[in-house]
Amino acid sequence: MKNKLILIDGNSIAYRAFFALPLLSNDKGVYTNAIYGFTTMLLRIIEDEKPTHLLVAFDAGKTTFRHKTYKEYKGGRQKTPSELSEQFPLLREMLDAFQISHYQLDQFEADDIIGTLARKGENEDLEVNVISGDKDLLQLISDKVTVSMTKKGLSEVDKYTPSFLDEKLEIRPDQIIDMKALMGDSSDNIPGVPGVGEKTAIKLLKQYENLENLYDNVEEISAKKLKEKLVNHKEDAFMSKELVTINCDSPIEISLSDLTYQGYQAQKVSEIFKELGFQSLLNRIDGEYTDDSSVPIDLPEIDVTIVNDITKELFTGVEAFEVEMLDENYHLSSIEGFGLVNKQGKYFIPVNVAIESDAFKEWAENTNNKKWVFDAKKVIVSLLHKGIHIKGIEFDLLLASHLIDPSENNHDIPAISHRLGQKGVFFDEEVYGKGAKRKVPELDKLVEHVGRKTNMIYQLKETAEEKLKENEQSELLKELELPLALILGEMEFTGVYVDQKRLEKMGEDLQERLKTIEKEVHELAGETFNLNSPKQLGPILFEKLSLPVIKKTKTGYSTSADILEQLQGKHEIIPKLLMYRQLGKLQSTYIEGLLRVVHEDTNKIHTRFNQALTQTGRLSSTEPNLQNIPIRLEEGKKIRQAFTPSKEGWFIFAADYSQIELRVLAHIAGDEKLIEAFNDDMDIHTRTAMEVFHVEAGEITDNMRRQAKAVNFGIVYGISDYGLSQSLGITRKEAQKFIDRYLDSYPGVRTYMEEIVQDAKQKGYVTTIMKRRRYLPEITSRNFNRRSFAERTAMNTPIQGSAADIIKLAMINLSIKLKEENLQARMLMQVHDELILEAPEEEIDLLKDIVSSVMENAIELNVPLKVDYAFGKTWYDAK
Repeated sequence: MKNKLILIDGNSIAYRAFFALPLLSNDKGVYTNAIYGFTTMLLRIIEDEKPTHLLVAFDAGKTTFRHKTYKEYKGGRQKTPSELSEQFPLLREMLDAFQISHYQLDQFEADDIIGTLARKGENEDLEVNVISGDKDLLQLISDKVTVSMTKKGLSEVDKYTPSFLDEKLEIRPDQIIDMKALMGDSSDNIPGVPGVGEKTAIKLLKQYENLENLYDNVEEISAKKLKEKLVNHKEDAFMSKELVTINCDSPIEISLSDLTYQGYQAQKVSEIFKELGFQSLLNRIDGEYTDDSSVPIDLPEIDVTIVNDITKELFTGVEAFEVEMLDENYHLSSIEGFGLVNKQGKYFIPVNVAIESDAFKEWAENTNNKKWVFDAKKVIVSLLHKGIHIKGIEFDLLLASHLIDPSENNHDIPAISHRLGQKGVFFDEEVYGKGAKRKVPELDKLVEHVGRKTNMIYQLKETAEEKLKENEQSELLKELELPLALILGEMEFTGVYVDQKRLEKMGEDLQERLKTIEKEVHELAGETFNLNSPKQLGPILFEKLSLPVIKKTKTGYSTSADILEQLQGKHEIIPKLLMYRQLGKLQSTYIEGLLRVVHEDTNKIHTRFNQALTQTGRLSSTEPNLQNIPIRLEEGKKIRQAFTPSKEGWFIFAADYSQIELRVLAHIAGDEKLIEAFNDDMDIHTRTAMEVFHVEAGEITDNMRRQAKAVNFGIVYGISDYGLSQSLGITRKEAQKFIDRYLDSYPGVRTYMEEIVQDAKQKGYVTTIMKRRRYLPEITSRNFNRRSFAERTAMNTPIQGSAADIIKLAMINLSIKLKEENLQARMLMQVHDELILEAPEEEIDLLKDIVSSVMENAIELNVPLKVDYAFGKTWYDAK
């Protein structure tokens, strides 16, 4: 089989991937869309092309040897969006994981590296394929060199050979240089000859072969204006030819033998896919993710006693306690047994023995009996399902580990034990198996496994607490996260009542709407077809209705949502198709999805709130995600009508913080104007619009306020000029002006941003008001892109994390207050900055005062916290 060399233009493909895909990020907030698009293309190349040699070439920097010829070369180019530049270091890590060579050369461009290696490959009889989106590289085409040119997006390419080029442009590869010299290139600021486009350039080259011959015979040209432009810009044309000519003899320090590609190690690629959150790509590679904690080790013997007769003496000095379950969803899984460890020994109690024992229940429900656990919330909920309300939990290894370093992805007992210097725990998969094959092992193996896990909680508690004390986080665990875990456990167990009949009726109504839209689309199309089939929809849109083709794939026309968005206004069928898609998603994901998770015995949804997931400390919700019910479409909002009180005569009561993150920003930054605006109870977006646009309040338009709002919240999330331009639909230059005006208007915010970055560089981390940490190891990186991401994170984490801490504190205080007042009202959900409760009608007036007072006084800031509340017969009515 002939050797095949693949040369990839790294910058070109990364740029195309970035702008072709929405701005994706992983759970750490790292932008990943360019890497994701690049990687999907890379996998396709490896699978389809099966290269024997492979290289990704990158530009080395802004300055090249071409700048000596023309200082303005590539001048006027917009700065690379920080959201993209941050991804290049990770992209190189991805290539390293794939064991793919990548290279850059000072003063030269990726084109020159590719050109030099393409010629070397050609001379050594390799089949060469260049992959890029830059037409300059078409000059490299030969009988042995193909240039695969990406079209819109990355899913489709045109493979340029000499014959294909002749068919498309009717010129030879060597004439590409002359064509570009004549027509110039605005993207690279290459002047060319003004007024000469592609068609004119090709026409001239057909007649005169090349630039030199054209100018030798320029007097023959009969078109006066064209002749005049050619004569007046002769110098520009020849300079442009020099600029666009790829240097195929660059002084590269790599050889073709360095580019040999023998494939990748699946484990390494799996690891980086996990880190970046590319779950959908894992099935494209052969291998499973592993880490050190899963590597089998020689385990010392452990003596665990099985308890079949419980006496009170068993619980003397019991400290470590573990509830063992097969499934991580403890609402659905059964308990397999309990682990106990104290100074006397290690014990395993079968579930039936424990549940039937009065001594066990007395110990569990006695606050004075202190317990150390892993995942307090799981322990609370699982025992509530058995009629036992456990109390006295004073340490949680899971929460401690997450507080110590929230950037760690794995917080199971084996991983924590390895990080804290201990070994000796079975990895769950060794005991239970994987996926659908998980099953309860034989008793002796289960007993040993539970004993080891409980013993590890016992052994690691002191080490973890020392680390928390060192970080000044002991109070954060004991006064915030642990009390909150107890509250969240009760909330999860209580669940949220769902009116299934109403939800089913919504589903029926949606089905009718979908049928109506389908009929209207068929009438507009003039025929019936399957709206959910791109193969059937594509020809209707782009052949029958002659709409402009935006993107094609291997299987036909692309009809994805972003393509349909771009076709808005081109035909009345488009908004109907978009509505059909949106309603279809509501039906399948939310109506049908919610109905699937309603508990058959309680008619409630029992979500799980995750405390140890986000790096900012925000709670998240899973199975189902109640924080993500759509609110943009009225049909989506109405789904909340199905969430009702669990008792007759009760109401849903919703209270949420108003602009809490901006208020936290005002407090942390100490900006006088922001503080004044909040203290005067002025609309902050109006105030910002006044500052940024230099107008009075009465002159502000809705659009001005909308833009001011985008800047306000953009600052909180470390938005760049690119990000703001995308959200407002304006140019990056205009967006940067907005940001500059904002920072000029609020100098305290500018100072905060500068000082927090410097502080993070000194300490290596940032903290929230309540000492929650986020480590930023790359804040001092020499790599600009890595450093930029860390700086942006340093600015926004204290704001977002403090806001998260405040609402957690409010939940704890509210729980205490409700019990003090002996109210029946109870918390059901936390959705970002909002608390949802249910209460009898007679308690609503009391709740108005209690909830707002508790939430507004959760913490003392330089500005007042403000809470809005409402109530109604459903969650929808309360909004």
